[in-house]
Amino acid sequence: MPDDQPLWTPDAAAVDQAVMTEFARFCAGRSGQALEDYPALHAWSVSDREGFWSAIWDFCGVVGDRGETVLENGDAMPGARFFPQARLNFAENLLSSTGDGDAILFRGEDKASARMSWDELHALVSRLQQAMRDLGVGPGDRVAAMMPNMAETIAAMLATASIGAIWSSCSPDFGDKGVLDRFGQIEPKLFIACDGYWYNGKRQDVTEKLVAVEAALSPLKTVIVPYAGDTPALLSRLENAVSMEGFTASYEAVPVTFTRLPFDHPLYIMFSSGTTGVPKCIVHSAGGTLLQHLKEQQLHCGLRAGERLFYFTTCGWMMWNWLVSGLASGATLCLYDGSPFHPNERVLFDYADAERFAIFGTSAKYIDAVRKSGLKPRTTHDLSTVRMMTSTGSPLSPDGFSFVYEDVKSDIHLASISGGTDIVSCFVLGVPILPVWRGEIQGAGLGMAVDVWNDDGRPVRQEKGELVCTRAFPCMPVMFWNDPDGAKYRSAYFGRFDNIWCHGDFAEWTAHDGIIIHGRSDATLNPGGVRIGTAEIYNQVEQMEEVLEAICIGQEWQDDVRVVLFVRLAEGCVLDEDLTKKIKIRIRTGASPRHVPAVTIAVDDIPRTKSGKITELAVRDIVHGRPVKNQEALANPEALALFANLEALR
Repeated sequence: MPDDQPLWTPDAAAVDQAVMTEFARFCAGRSGQALEDYPALHAWSVSDREGFWSAIWDFCGVVGDRGETVLENGDAMPGARFFPQARLNFAENLLSSTGDGDAILFRGEDKASARMSWDELHALVSRLQQAMRDLGVGPGDRVAAMMPNMAETIAAMLATASIGAIWSSCSPDFGDKGVLDRFGQIEPKLFIACDGYWYNGKRQDVTEKLVAVEAALSPLKTVIVPYAGDTPALLSRLENAVSMEGFTASYEAVPVTFTRLPFDHPLYIMFSSGTTGVPKCIVHSAGGTLLQHLKEQQLHCGLRAGERLFYFTTCGWMMWNWLVSGLASGATLCLYDGSPFHPNERVLFDYADAERFAIFGTSAKYIDAVRKSGLKPRTTHDLSTVRMMTSTGSPLSPDGFSFVYEDVKSDIHLASISGGTDIVSCFVLGVPILPVWRGEIQGAGLGMAVDVWNDDGRPVRQEKGELVCTRAFPCMPVMFWNDPDGAKYRSAYFGRFDNIWCHGDFAEWTAHDGIIIHGRSDATLNPGGVRIGTAEIYNQVEQMEEVLEAICIGQEWQDDVRVVLFVRLAEGCVLDEDLTKKIKIRIRTGASPRHVPAVTIAVDDIPRTKSGKITELAVRDIVHGRPVKNQEALANPEALALFANLEALR
C-alpha cells in the first residue's frame, strides 16, 4: 500500500464502541467540554490534569480511598504529587477478580505448560503473604527475584505488594555480576530464584550463579522455585534456602489482606541499563504505576475483562511489569518463557491461535525475525481473535509495519509504542480511534504532555529533536535508590531543560501528528530492541588479562542495531578466533547472551576526554561517517582515525 494512505483505519462502528470513546463521553459529561476526537481529548487531558486523572481513577474503578486533592505542586518537575491523600494497595487492585476462570496461562517453550485460576492465584498469594510476614518482611522491605516469566513469579510479586514491600526482578540469564550489580544495591530481605530454566530447548543450570549470588546478598531466606533443575541438589549447596513448597507448606489459604498505603509508596525498583556504571535503581510508586497502566491498557489498548493479554518479555524488562497489570482489568495473562523460536518460528503464533489472544505484544526485532523466516501467519494460523499487536523495544521499521498488515493480519490494530523503564510505561503509543500510518507511532498518551524540542529548547514539527514531556505525570519515579539528595534523579531527566522531562530519545513529529523515534540520543546500545549498557560489557571483558581496555558502540545495521566491541589488547596478545570466542563466552556468562557483540575488533588506542573518560559517542559517529563535534575536548583526537572506514564494519 502506498505511504500516502494509512495501513489501517478503524471503521465508524469500532470507533463508536471503543473504550476510549466511552471514556471521552464520560469525561465530556463531567467536564462540560466537547471532546469529540482524539486531539481534543488529549489536549484536555494535559490542560486539566486534575479532571483527567480523577476521571481515570473513577472510570477504571480503582480500589482505594482517593482523598480530596488530585494534584499538589503541579508545576514542579520533580516535586509534583498526585493524590497526596490517597490510600491504596496495588495488589488489591490486581486481585479484584475471583472464580475458577483462567487468571494466568504459562508456556515454557515446549517443555512446560500450566494454567492458574483466579482462586488458585489468590490461594498462592495468601500462603506467600503469610510466609513473608512471618519472615519479617514488611512495608518498604525489598524482595528480589531472579525468575522466569511464570505464574509463581507474579504470585510472589503480588504477595510482596500486598504487604507494602518493594519488588525487584531480573531474568535468570543474567550473570552473577549482573544480578549483584542490581540487587546488591537494594539489600533484599528475601531472594526468590528458579532452579534452572529452558532456552532454545536446552536446560540451563544456575547452580554456581545462585551460590555466588546468595552468598553476596545474604538474605534472610532464599526461596527456590522448581522449574528446570534439581531443586534438592541446589538446596544442598545454598546456605539458607528452602523450596517454594517448603516456604508455604505450613500455611492454609485464607483471604488475602491488603495494607493500604500512600499513592506514592514504592512498589517496584527497576534498573537503568548501566551505561556509565552500575545500573541506577529507579523507584516507581504503586499509585502512579497503577493509574498509568490502567489508562494504557483499557483506553489505548481497549482491554476488557476476560480478554487474553500476551506480551513476549522477560522479568528483567519493564514490559513484564506492564503485562502483570492486566490483571487489574480482569484480563487473563498469557505468559511465555524461553526462546520465541523454539522449537520453530511458529511457536508464539501457535500459542495465540490455541489460546485465542486478543492482544499480541512483542518486540520490533521479533516481528522482523518472523518476516525474515518466511512465515506468513495469516495463512498458517487462525488469528481471528487477535485484534491488536503492539511492538516496542526499538523502532518498528516501515517494512515491519507492512509485513504485519500483509502477512500477519490485514484488519489488526498495530501499535508501535515507546516509553521506558524510567516511567514503567509509554510516552507515545497506539490510539484505537486513529489510523495507522506506515512507520509511525500514532500519538502521545493521554495525560502526557509530550513534545519534540530542538537544542535551543523550542518545539519543532517534522524535524528531529529531543523527546520531552512538559508537565508532571503520575508515573514519574518516586526517587532513585541510594540518591538521598535527588541529584542523580534530577541529572537523569532534568539536566538538559529546567523543569522539563528530557527522555533521551531522538524523535520527530510527522505530518499526520504521529511520531517517529529515531533511537536513543545517548550511547545506550539497543540490539534487537533490548537496551544494553556498555558498562555491563566492560565489567566483563576488562577483567580478562588479555584486554587492557574496551569501548563498545551500537552500529546501525539492517534496520536494527548490532553491538560492536573494540578492544585494546595486552602486549603480545592477538585477537584470533580463540580469543574472540573467549571474549564472547565471558560476556555471555557474566552479563547475558544479549550483551554478546556481533563484531569484535582490535585497536591500538581508544579516544578519551581530557578527564580520562572514553568517548563512545565520538566513536559511534566516526563509524557511521558522521563528523565529531568538540574534538578539542579529547586528549588524543588522533585515535579517532583508527575507527574510520573499517572493512569489518561494511
